[in-house]
Amino acid sequence: MRQIGGVAGGEATDGELLGAHIAGDATAFAVLVRRHQDHLWLTARRASYSAEDAADSLQEALLSAHRTAASFRADAAVRSWLHRIVVNACLDRIRRNRVRPTVPLGEETREPRDPFDRYADVDLSLVVEKALFSLPPDQRAAIVAVDMEGYSVADAAAALGVPVGTIKSRCARGRQKLAVVLASVRVQNSDE
Repeated sequence: MRQIGGVAGGEATDGELLGAHIAGDATAFAVLVRRHQDHLWLTARRASYSAEDAADSLQEALLSAHRTAASFRADAAVRSWLHRIVVNACLDRIRRNRVRPTVPLGEETREPRDPFDRYADVDLSLVVEKALFSLPPDQRAAIVAVDMEGYSVADAAAALGVPVGTIKSRCARGRQKLAVVLASVRVQNSDE
């Protein structure tokens, strides 16, 4: 049996590291996190409004993964399992931080925007966030992975542990719902 902690731990598979962590190895989880930290950070950053939110979400996700490692079913890759936990932590943080300013939807402004009009930013942010969170969690996760994080459909399917066709249909249905909701916002803004 390989020594998991230290240098020899670098040879261990993700599954072996997670198993060693569950069995009580004090360094195995740290080795696993170091192995995937760049990917997990980029995932958190792409799914969050700010670097601070991404850092907080990533920390929450890693704590959750550390605590719930024994529930890992091995029906997906460890990296996909960690990815899913990070995305869910980011979505949870977005839900908790309901009032956040966002970038306007398009550059088709009729008149210059008043930079001091924080109410308009908050209003638009709430509408976009409400639209995103009106989607079922599976559609929201697929859209976050493909449209926000830039994953290919195949990579998103692997990361979320579902077939490629499922990701395609979730994205298509989610985009249709978002288009309807956000089109009404654009119409309302052009009437003003």
